[in-house]
Amino acid sequence: MPRHIVCLTFDFDTQSGFIARGMTTPTPLSRGEFGAMASGRILKFLKDRDIKATWFTPGFTIESWPKESAAVVEAGHEIGHHSWAHIPPANQTREEEEADLVRANENIRALTGRTARGYRSPSWDLSEHTIDLLIKHGFLYDTSLMGADYVPYRARRGDEALLGKPFKFGESTNLIEMPISWSLDDYPHFEFVRTPQTVLASMQPPRAVMQSWYDEFLYMRRVVDWGVLTLTMHPFVIGRGQRMAALEWLVDKMAADGAVFMTMEQAAEEAKARLFT
Repeated sequence: MPRHIVCLTFDFDTQSGFIARGMTTPTPLSRGEFGAMASGRILKFLKDRDIKATWFTPGFTIESWPKESAAVVEAGHEIGHHSWAHIPPANQTREEEEADLVRANENIRALTGRTARGYRSPSWDLSEHTIDLLIKHGFLYDTSLMGADYVPYRARRGDEALLGKPFKFGESTNLIEMPISWSLDDYPHFEFVRTPQTVLASMQPPRAVMQSWYDEFLYMRRVVDWGVLTLTMHPFVIGRGQRMAALEWLVDKMAADGAVFMTMEQAAEEAKARLFT
């Protein structure tokens, strides 16, 4: 029987992403602060539709916004690992990456009673050590790679990419990869960021973006009998009024078309059963 899963995921960064990029003047910090405020309206939206989501929450947010972080757990949502300080693992040594992983997991344990089962890297940039560390620390799944669209797969370690040589595929592991895409992330569609080096000025109409996401769901439903569509959102981005209204439209449309909404952990468990039976 066809089954088409949609995972609504929220990267609950608050100010951490701005601080990690050195953007510590009052205005960028206030943009992150808006995410803490908007988390309440997102939780209400999810409750009204009886949807459980996954919130990838840095340790920074858990310690800086304890009431808002606790509200996510109290509403029955999954807390995923999203580092402590929102520093991409590719910018860390193995020792720094593991220390960050452990520190944030202890925050998650204190908040939820257990360590995280799922991981999403800041800026979706893994290091050569990340897969090993996730396996070592007992993770079920990662959701940072883009090697597929609707069908989860087994993450590899030890790939070799050398200029002038064929690609060498590494070893498949038991870590489930729940693939993602920048095109299914709200940040590049909606945000304005100006730095001395670059300007990101997207500011797309929310309904146009949600229509494209709806089309993605329809395509998944057409080409696979079983699949997972992962939408990545940030409370300080999607939480703006016109975007929330568009998200409500999207979710209602997908629900009417048979979407099964679940947490990433639940979807990864289904994927695991399919991959290992």
